[in-house]
Amino acid sequence: MPAKILETENVTVSFDGFKAINQLNFSLDVGELRVVIGPNGAGKTTFLDVITGKVQPTEGRVLFKGRNTKKLSEHQIARLGIGRKFQTPRIYLNLSSRENLELSYNRNKNVFSTLFGKSSSSDRNQIAGLLETIGLTAKADIQAALLSHGEKQRLEIGMLVAQSPDLLLVDEPVAGLTDEETYNVGELLLALAESHSILVIEHDMEFVRQIARKVTVLHQGSVLCEGTIEEVQNDPRVIEVYLGHQTD
Repeated sequence: MPAKILETENVTVSFDGFKAINQLNFSLDVGELRVVIGPNGAGKTTFLDVITGKVQPTEGRVLFKGRNTKKLSEHQIARLGIGRKFQTPRIYLNLSSRENLELSYNRNKNVFSTLFGKSSSSDRNQIAGLLETIGLTAKADIQAALLSHGEKQRLEIGMLVAQSPDLLLVDEPVAGLTDEETYNVGELLLALAESHSILVIEHDMEFVRQIARKVTVLHQGSVLCEGTIEEVQNDPRVIEVYLGHQTD
């Protein structure tokens, strides 16, 4: 059996009696790309909050690479190898794409040494390769503020990758994007999935079809079902709670 990079065991998160996560059991293999879907209020964002340590489980435990993360801070969990991309891009708008990546890549150095010091040729090669991966080579040296929304999303994904996480958590990366930008982000995630474990939270079903190998459906804080996109879309429970009676 493949090794598990992430497991949650009977995880419950209660907010004033309301169970945002309810006895959630989930596992992700090393090197797997998984998409998590579910209606609003299903617990998707809280699920990511528990994985990253932003929220502590009321019950149960989270294991990352077999290690219980319960007593670790957000910072410590990030250092173990978990990177999270939020819905809104968090980039330095007054810096170029290249400088944004350099800052992320050199996270153990300070801002001044990154911006005013000399980087090694191996560092420069790594950054150049990453710019190519995220499709921003031609815009490497223009201010990030001038990038399109889709380019900013790809830049932030690149900033995560620059930190060398083992697990990428990506929250609704294509919200508000054009069809072409959505496709480009999908292709980027598929390329990154060759060398990373990736967990994507998403609403856009066309995008899910593009990237998903296995889909997990959350409902009321628990796993409703898992399978291929076809299996999930044809599951009567999913049709009832999430997809309505839509067909292609």
